[in-house]
Amino acid sequence: MALFMSGFMSLVISIFNVGFVENIVILWLKAWAFAFCVAFPTVILIAPLVHKLTNRLIRAPL
Repeated sequence: MALFMSGFMSLVISIFNVGFVENIVILWLKAWAFAFCVAFPTVILIAPLVHKLTNRLIRAPL
């Protein structure tokens, strides 16, 4: 999930910031490398907490 989300978000943000320039692929790949280095550890740390919260919300009586 971190791979695809960081890739998609970095592409959208790169296009938003610089537009469709000639070297957009190189700019995007650099941004993606940085974004993935942030996204992967974040997912590893946050996913268990989100999982617990989701289980509590789903199992909570209405």
